Amino acid sequence: MEALFIFIAKSSGLLVLFYFAYYFLLRKETFFNSNRWFLLAGLVTSVALPFLVYTKIVWVDPTPLPVMNYSQVYYPQTVQEETFEINWNYVALAIYIIGFIALIIKFAADFYSLNSVLKGKKVEQQADFKFVDVNENIAPFSYFDYIVYNSSMYTASELENIIEHEKVHSDQHHTVDVLISRIFCVLFWFNPIIWLYKKAILQNLEFIADSEAAKKISDKKAYQYTLLKITTHESCVAITNHFYQSLIKKRIVMLNKNQSKKSNYLKYYAILPALVAFVFLFQIKTIAQEKKEAHEVSEKISSTDVYKIKKNTTDEELKTMSEKLKKNHDVDVAFSNVKRNAEKELTAITVEVTKGTEEIQTIQIEGDKAIKSCGIVITTEDNGSKKIDVVTDGGIDKPMTIRNRVVEIKETDSDGASIADIAPPAPPVPPVSPVVPPAPVAPAFPAGMVPPVPPLDMSKMPKAPSVPANVNDKAAMKNFEKEMAEFEKKMEAFQPDLSAYEKQVAEAMSKRGANYEKEMAKYEIAMEKFSADMEKYSASMEQSFGKDFEEKMKKFEKEMKVYEKTMKENEKDMKKWEKESKKS
Repeated sequence: MEALFIFIAKSSGLLVLFYFAYYFLLRKETFFNSNRWFLLAGLVTSVALPFLVYTKIVWVDPTPLPVMNYSQVYYPQTVQEETFEINWNYVALAIYIIGFIALIIKFAADFYSLNSVLKGKKVEQQADFKFVDVNENIAPFSYFDYIVYNSSMYTASELENIIEHEKVHSDQHHTVDVLISRIFCVLFWFNPIIWLYKKAILQNLEFIADSEAAKKISDKKAYQYTLLKITTHESCVAITNHFYQSLIKKRIVMLNKNQSKKSNYLKYYAILPALVAFVFLFQIKTIAQEKKEAHEVSEKISSTDVYKIKKNTTDEELKTMSEKLKKNHDVDVAFSNVKRNAEKELTAITVEVTKGTEEIQTIQIEGDKAIKSCGIVITTEDNGSKKIDVVTDGGIDKPMTIRNRVVEIKETDSDGASIADIAPPAPPVPPVSPVVPPAPVAPAFPAGMVPPVPPLDMSKMPKAPSVPANVNDKAAMKNFEKEMAEFEKKMEAFQPDLSAYEKQVAEAMSKRGANYEKEMAKYEIAMEKFSADMEKYSASMEQSFGKDFEEKMKKFEKEMKVYEKTMKENEKDMKKWEKESKKS
């Protein structure tokens, strides 16, 4: 709805611009036909130009987050009472619709009035014109190729002047201008300038007809007297070109005025700087895009969390995302200027990322179509430092370069864990599977060297007791605690054997010799080549999967939602069990 109001405001502004240019610069010139096309161009421009938007992308440098210390903070939640508020947007829209409907009804009534005048009348065809002689006391008018008049009210010379005038209206299709101006009055009825604009169009059409008719009439004074006589007939049909129009004095003045100088044509170009200024001020949309710079690997990446914003992300999901960013990374994220289309898809959003009083980054996405996937990516180094990236234009769905490494971003689930931590369903079988490259074989231990054997059979390793099915059974819980104590003792007894095994492994590794090290170096080179071959294999697999793979991934996402819901229920049960265990 806001987009509609913006469009109406821009169109109204352009109408005002063209009308003022006509009124102050062109109204007194005798370039009547040029004025006609100038005024019509103003109407077309006022509707078309607001739709022409140039998108400008501003590249900004990424801002890393400082090292942060985290502590749990309690945020009290306040419940706001619901209050009744008037949505003035709907009020304004309702008023506009009422005026629009009223003018549509008036428009239809005028067509009915015209049809009543023409219905059942005798039509005389002459060349391209249809003459209709009526008995009603109305002013002469033309409507497309119809020329209507009451011959009993005028002399033969007066009627000749009137017909010459109306022929100009009919021959130059002035009825189209009248109808277009009426349509714009219906659409922009609330703008007083449009009514003045319509008046200027109709008046200029009369100037054209007067000028052309006067060229074919020998007695110009008689034509002017005819104009004065017709002023006594006040009844006319609204949607036609009347022979009588108000401001007869101006018509007579323009009829006798000398032709304007050709140099005055330059006045038409005065509108161009104003249109250019309008485009630069209102028709350029700026979008901030973060630069993707390659940095040397100074720290190892510990984890990468991504918070994705899709076109169908709900307001509740945005709120949850903001809470997770605050909880997990102590980063404040505010979402504003959220707009949606009829399908409830996001078309505009503003994201402000702050840390304390420092503004980290702000992006704004706005348009008429649904947004491409975007999001916030937070990279945590091993030393605890964090870096924030805001990714737009669908880049969140593609591999990104982080610290000189190409990393495929995984969307985080409700617990902040990567989806990669949860085993997805088996990938679909491609139609023609590429050959898997053979993996290199690791070098064997040097001759005469026997690898250490674990001191114990790992299958005999103590197993942890299972939790009782009924946690409220005190006897079962006491038995569980005894078993847990025995398990811990067995694990303590098992630990020295594991330590001895680790020492044997260390001694064996120290006796491998230089030849083994060289073989291992070759093996590592072979593994790097194997990794490159596997990347090519993965790429060919993705090409083979095609649309079927996407459909299975959609099915996987649905299953993941069910899984997440089940996990949340399990968490609640576990928390409840922990509380009851502590009490018991």
